[in-house]
Amino acid sequence: MLDIHQGQMFNLNPVGSRILELLESGLTEADIVKTISREFSAAPEMVGNDVREFIGSLKQHKLVAER
Repeated sequence: MLDIHQGQMFNLNPVGSRILELLESGLTEADIVKTISREFSAAPEMVGNDVREFIGSLKQHKLVAER
């Protein structure tokens, strides 16, 4: 992912890419957790923490807007 405003490049793994895709489609955090948990066969509790942390990082770097 390229941040043209800050001139930085960010690499995303497949899960990060999928989370970003789901955010862009308008899903809520809870729906993203359910989707990622199902698609990657991971425990919702673990996925929930990772999704919150990832979204927080995106917001911190101003790569997504607050809703």
